This record gives sequence, C-alpha cells and structure tokens, in this order.
Amino acid sequence: MRRLRLSELPEVNEGHILKSVLPGEFIYRGGLSFMKPGQRSHSNDGPGGRDYHAHQDCEAFVVLEGKGFVEVNKIRDPIREGDIILIEPGEDHHLIAAEENQLVTLWCHAGPVPQYKMADERKE
Repeated sequence: MRRLRLSELPEVNEGHILKSVLPGEFIYRGGLSFMKPGQRSHSNDGPGGRDYHAHQDCEAFVVLEGKGFVEVNKIRDPIREGDIILIEPGEDHHLIAAEENQLVTLWCHAGPVPQYKMADERKE
C-alpha cells in the first residue's frame, strides 16, 4: 500500500489524473462508494466466503469525505479526506468507516485499454 495526498499529485495535461501513481494509460473500471458509519467493505466476499479481497492489478481509493481506516493484509491505518490510497496487486484490502461519520470514496483501476474498447472486445 502507498498513501499520498491529493495536493501531492502533479498537474496532468493528458490522460487520467492519477497517471503518475496508478499504472495504466486509461481508467477502465471504478465507482463512487458511500459507506455507513462503522461499515467495513468487502467482508467475507472472497473465495468460499472467506474474508479476503484482492486484485491482480493496482486499485486507487480517493477519500472524498469522512474518516476511517484502510486495512491492508490485516494492518489498519487511519485515512481521511484528501488521502489517496494505492493498493498493490495481491494485497488483501478493506475500508472501514469511522463510527461517527459516513465514508465516501472514489475507487478505480487503470490499464492499457479504455473501458469502451474492453466492452467492444467482449461483444466479439
């Protein structure tokens, strides 16, 4: 896991905003997540219902609102608004909203092909 702040990102004139820290030319998957106070992501959604969640590529989380924790390989670290959390391939990861607030994050993966081309290739 790597952590940085939004304010640390270099200016980007071409490509996606996380290009300097997230491998891949194009963001191909992502979304906006709203977690209730105390909620933990990806609990028991691993193989066979195991409490494990990992990817073969990097994933980025941008904390837009709230505070909480990122749990990577069973180690918890605090997170807050403006943090960018980069999860490395194979790292078991979960987000946990603090008990006193919701946690709103933007998450994404990047790769060599834009999402619309990936969708076109699946149709063929």
